[in-house]
Amino acid sequence: MKAVLCKAFTGADGLAVGEVDAPEPGPQEILVDIHAAAVSFMDCLMASGGYQMRPELPYVPGTEGAGVVAAVGDKVTRFAPGDRVACSNWTGGFAERMVAKEWKAVKLPEGVDFAAASTILHNYTTAHYALIERARLEPGETLLVTGAAGGVGLAVVDVGRKLGARVIAAVGGAEKAAFVRAHGADEAIDYAGEDLRERVKALTGGAGVDVCFETVGGEVFKSMARLMNWGGRLMPIGFAGGAIPEVAMNLPLLKNYAIVGVFTGAWTERFPEESRQANETIVAWLAAGEIAPYIDRELPLERAGEAMRAIADRSVRGRIVLKVR
Repeated sequence: MKAVLCKAFTGADGLAVGEVDAPEPGPQEILVDIHAAAVSFMDCLMASGGYQMRPELPYVPGTEGAGVVAAVGDKVTRFAPGDRVACSNWTGGFAERMVAKEWKAVKLPEGVDFAAASTILHNYTTAHYALIERARLEPGETLLVTGAAGGVGLAVVDVGRKLGARVIAAVGGAEKAAFVRAHGADEAIDYAGEDLRERVKALTGGAGVDVCFETVGGEVFKSMARLMNWGGRLMPIGFAGGAIPEVAMNLPLLKNYAIVGVFTGAWTERFPEESRQANETIVAWLAAGEIAPYIDRELPLERAGEAMRAIADRSVRGRIVLKVR
């Protein structure tokens, strides 16, 4: 089968399209004919050697896709060949076929597009887990999302809006600020051209935010550590800016706020049933038009390197999707 191979941990430069043997599903796995595969920051980080895990080279990148079940393992009970599904795995998505654990896949109604469905399991499961399970976000609370124009950030804006929060989207650039306002944010802050601390204080009457979904790290995280409301929840999600920050622990002490880690991938491995239920909820939202995944562009599989370069230079809004079939 045709697949994108990562032959060196050099990001997009290490990718090449080639022919590999199609995978075989294990007892609790499904084999999926992939029609569309989303490209994420995690894919870029892994292909650059900067993620928590390093697959053995060469490997097929790609954490999520959507398509039609081709075969199932002998212990699979929820899927059959011909089912339309979205699915995820740590690797394998940038190919004509990928395998996924049964509990890392979800059926798709006929009206749900493969391209949109390929973007939801990482983005929206992260948003669901962070806001509902970890932060216990309540209607009317103020939610601030950093890196809000990216795939995960934009999904959190979308879910925060659906849950009834007042959403402040923090981004790096005036164009991105206009974009996130147009896609569900009540307010936007351009931390590349505005003082983040002063803008948050102005927008919250000095109280600070109730929940912060923080993806950037570095100085942005340090600023948000001083901008939490009493009883707030500050959630480190990742460090897209490259720097892992430290926090003076008198800050959460003085305002009784919590620092709540969010590593969705580990949660899905430890709690597969809860993860499966979250995925089904998200697909129901998508089918009902209650969430709106944003696709920046669709590219053929052969242009996976171009997609990764675009993510690396921060020019992507939402997700890029690779068209496989």
